[in-house]
Amino acid sequence: MKSWWLRIIWKSQSTLKTWDNYLKYNDHKNKIIKETKCSHFRSQMHELSNELKSIWRFAKWIRIESQLLKKLSQFLSLKSNNFNYIADSFEEKTKMLRKKFFSSSFQADISNILRSFISLTMSFNSVLLQDEMRQMIQWVKVDKTSDAFKISNKALQVNLTELTSILINLFNACVIHKYHSKQFKKAQTIVLHKSKKSNYIDLKTYWLIALLNTMSKTLKSIIIKRLSNITETHHMLSNA
Repeated sequence: MKSWWLRIIWKSQSTLKTWDNYLKYNDHKNKIIKETKCSHFRSQMHELSNELKSIWRFAKWIRIESQLLKKLSQFLSLKSNNFNYIADSFEEKTKMLRKKFFSSSFQADISNILRSFISLTMSFNSVLLQDEMRQMIQWVKVDKTSDAFKISNKALQVNLTELTSILINLFNACVIHKYHSKQFKKAQTIVLHKSKKSNYIDLKTYWLIALLNTMSKTLKSIIIKRLSNITETHHMLSNA
């Protein structure tokens, strides 16, 4: 059975057995590919060693390549949308992207909110429930997290039964003590280019995506849903 087909089965069933089968056949495929590459390399070296001229050419090539510095992949130069200015250095590109996608934020005017009305009429349970957490984790899309966090959404969904008690205690501690972990605040922003665009120097062909910690998104989703229910229940939003 093909490893890609086993991956499709695992995505549909989401069980440990299907995941183990996928890993087993995927490792077997990688092992075959590795052995094939090693066999091809040995055959190439065998043919090379039979000719004296080829050996000297190969030695010369190794000496030249070993002395060359590896070129790092660089982000393309960016052109401003309004001006013909082109940013070449890392600092100029960063400044241009920051100005384009991170404009100055504004603060909402909350001076007209009656705090006494909110404190008197609003009452709810501040302790998070396990059902809320399970629902939010299962709602999160699979494989939509960054490798930097080393946490897979699918891993949380598969091992949710074992992790329920640990995560709910962690989330409740954050809510009760009104503390949001520094790890939950970290985000990795990646620059992606839009599809079907030919000119990658133009700043309009790029957009940013912020990758957050999976557990942070789960806690955030629970709080947002609760706040939404509270505002609707107590009619805290204007009908206008």
